Amino acid sequence: MGVTAAVVTSPRLQAERDRLYRTEDDGRVRALVLSLARPADWAVLGWMWQGVQTDLGWPAPGIAVSGTDACQLWFSLADPVPAAEAHALLEYLRTRFLAEVPPHRVELLPSADGVQQAPVMPALQTDSPEGEVWSAYIAPDLAPVFAETPWLDIRPGSEGQAELLSRLSSIRAAEYRAALPVKAPTPDAAASAEGFTDPRQFLLHVMNDGQVEMGLRIEAAKVLLQSTSAKSIE
Repeated sequence: MGVTAAVVTSPRLQAERDRLYRTEDDGRVRALVLSLARPADWAVLGWMWQGVQTDLGWPAPGIAVSGTDACQLWFSLADPVPAAEAHALLEYLRTRFLAEVPPHRVELLPSADGVQQAPVMPALQTDSPEGEVWSAYIAPDLAPVFAETPWLDIRPGSEGQAELLSRLSSIRAAEYRAALPVKAPTPDAAASAEGFTDPRQFLLHVMNDGQVEMGLRIEAAKVLLQSTSAKSIE
């Protein structure tokens, strides 16, 4: 990834970014970014962009070019969630819509541990092989143009970027949770059914088991995070 040297901003652009993609002080996130690179194949990513709308009933995600080597989809959640839950949701989308794409071509942000977050955009990339180029949000009808060159050669206008974001809506919790395959059973009942005596160990087992449906893994991660937060308050 490129090094960000400068950020384009304006009051309107900042307000739109906050509306859609603000990260909370406690680390919970609303911005989920899926990047496809090597190559930045918009024909593939465009199919996913359309699929989340037609198959899942979600609002259209934002589209961006990374300024280096990737095209991106930017999802906004109406309610912030822990980074682990956001990452698991992106992983579910990857396996549902990009199952044939080698995983090394796909980057999911935030990372599960929350260390890596969605980047601030637009921004100047200073170490691109093409010289100084820009990451930016782009309009859907222009996305195919950037498949081979996922960057802008000139600084994007703040007002134009803000206008693109103003057309986007956030995904409500009910919308994205309804799209998940199944709901997890309650931890105590499930632990007993599987021979576990410790519900937390059972939830860890579910969350880390790659053979378990992603919906169950997300629900297990949520219960664990809620349990951990409750204990820290106590």
